[in-house]
Amino acid sequence: MNTVTNSRTMNMVQLALFTAIILLMAFTPIGYIKTPGLEITLIVVPVTVGAIVLGPVSGAILGGVFGITSFIQCFGLSAFGAMLLGINPLGTLIVCIIPRVLMGWLSGLIFVGLKKWDKTRTVSYAVASLAGPLLNTVFFMATLVVFFYKTEFIQGIATSLGTNNVFAFIGAFVGFNGLIEAGVCFILGTAISKALDVIAKKTRN
Repeated sequence: MNTVTNSRTMNMVQLALFTAIILLMAFTPIGYIKTPGLEITLIVVPVTVGAIVLGPVSGAILGGVFGITSFIQCFGLSAFGAMLLGINPLGTLIVCIIPRVLMGWLSGLIFVGLKKWDKTRTVSYAVASLAGPLLNTVFFMATLVVFFYKTEFIQGIATSLGTNNVFAFIGAFVGFNGLIEAGVCFILGTAISKALDVIAKKTRN
């Protein structure tokens, strides 16, 4: 009973720590790299690592925290988010939160599924760490297209990118920034997750 209680307490402490990291990154320059186009979001790193280390449910919770902070950014901290908020507040709320919850949850599920046959967990860490930013981008762009693609604002961006095709717009809009985001999370997420696992094993022993 004490072991179970201690394990739950440890998980709660770790969840609180990851939440604090997300909040710190969200409201300092650490979390977002400002660019003329779509911002590069580094907060996917603690969400993905948390999903790997603590499991899918915790990943969904951390994704929700990320999403809420992303929505708060729309109130004057992000020019792009502020524009979306002015067009459709409910749509903006969904675009900010739902993709991040799904990203955290699915990243955790992917790791759980892979580690059943990946005894060293090396592949599991790498794939789940890469899945986080990719899922975030896919879900974010999917909801953005659903709620905002036909708006004058997004059509203006599409025109400036020289495309009137939705798939070409997604590729052009995500562009190099999406690759940077995925690469950073892949490298840092894999390294941090593996390091935390080693520390946890030493602690248990």
